[in-house]
Amino acid sequence: MKTGLEEKWSMQRDEKLDKERGGFPPPPPVLITTWCCADPTPTEHVTPASPTAAMTAINAPRDKYNAVWIIFFILGLGTLLPWNFFMTATMYFTSRLKDPPTDLSTNVTANSTMEGVDTRNVLESKFNNVMTLCAMVPLLIFTCLNSFIHQRIPQKLRISGSLTVILVVFLLTAVFVKVDMTPMTFFTVTMIKIICINSFGARTGAGRRLRCFLHDLRSGLWIGPAGQCVWLLHHCLCCYFLAIMSYLALPRMEFFQYYTESNRSRPSEDEENKLDFLKNAEKRPVVSLMDDEAKPSVSVINIFKQIWVMALSVCFIFTVTIGTFPAVTVDVKSTVANGGGWDMYFIPVSCFLLFNTMDWAGRSLTAVCMWPGKDSLWLPVLVGLRVVFIPLFMLCNVQPRYYLPVWFSHDAWYIIFMIFFSFSNGYLASLCMCFGPKKVPQHEAETAGAIMAFFLSLGLALGAAVSFAFRAMI
Repeated sequence: MKTGLEEKWSMQRDEKLDKERGGFPPPPPVLITTWCCADPTPTEHVTPASPTAAMTAINAPRDKYNAVWIIFFILGLGTLLPWNFFMTATMYFTSRLKDPPTDLSTNVTANSTMEGVDTRNVLESKFNNVMTLCAMVPLLIFTCLNSFIHQRIPQKLRISGSLTVILVVFLLTAVFVKVDMTPMTFFTVTMIKIICINSFGARTGAGRRLRCFLHDLRSGLWIGPAGQCVWLLHHCLCCYFLAIMSYLALPRMEFFQYYTESNRSRPSEDEENKLDFLKNAEKRPVVSLMDDEAKPSVSVINIFKQIWVMALSVCFIFTVTIGTFPAVTVDVKSTVANGGGWDMYFIPVSCFLLFNTMDWAGRSLTAVCMWPGKDSLWLPVLVGLRVVFIPLFMLCNVQPRYYLPVWFSHDAWYIIFMIFFSFSNGYLASLCMCFGPKKVPQHEAETAGAIMAFFLSLGLALGAAVSFAFRAMI
């Protein structure tokens, strides 16, 4: 059954086509079997009973003022905003974890600082590692669960409900800024909030119609340098409130309605074409007739055998990235600031802002250049070479340190390493995620994409786990 919108668009197209045909009836469908040189498997094509399908793109409504694109961009912004918030506001959280000052501890702290000894307590020193672990493990778990339960929960409830929960968590974070807590209590509450936000953040990106948009929009997401926590919370709250309002307005837009209804009606149209073909099969010549075959079964193991190189590559990329960023990179100290203003902005600019900017540049480059190819050996080789960034960052001026020497003390070395580190992360990860589904037949591409997404999340979780070891080695 067609909805009122479908009938309206169909009538408008048919009127235009009737004028073009001069009142003649549409031609009958014809079944043609073709072969491709690269793929010897025959492919059946049924020409439509009318060129209505070909005219779909011409008569489709336009996205006025790019409103739908902007809404998807806002939804993509809200997907990664929580993770960037907690990373950027690290100084605020670690300051709340300091032990209460006493006269004796103040003297010891002053003497220890001069001797270069770590004066942080356990909660301060392990905050970045535990934060990364609490963010990535729930993301992996709920990404896997989404593949089983996303069909049982309506998309509108899934996305709007997740955005609302994240908004409430940010409101609680803003309230807790003025609430005095012991370091252990504050640490526990913060980790619970991180787990909740990333769990529901995985549910937010589970919508089938949002996936293709969010994958591209996430790659270009970054937020500015760190400031006061209240300032960041204010912008986060505004962003999530805007995201909720935008998503509620999305179904009312004609552009979104048109493609949503088109996707829903596509199976019924195929069935109609098959019925028309069977009715007219005896009345018209057929170039090549083949019996309908059942859809080939999809085997996850067979698909993995075809894309295992890409799957393990994307897993290794994010293991290296999350293993060093931010657990190791955030503790690098500037040697040229000398207590000036650059000392306060060194990590926010050289670490967070530079990483996300160059990561976005690397992902954007894949739109015009996709070297090496999907079957090239250079791709896994380049992915494996990224392991060199682990010792390079370890040998920068990471403080405090106990075991390894400092070989690259100048700020310029750290910035150069960060540029290549972040650019290669964005470029190579995008190549792997694009090439994975292309290495399998079209009917297996969706399953291949799900496998790639799982290994991406697995890499994030593994990186969070090994970050403890990387920081302890320094």
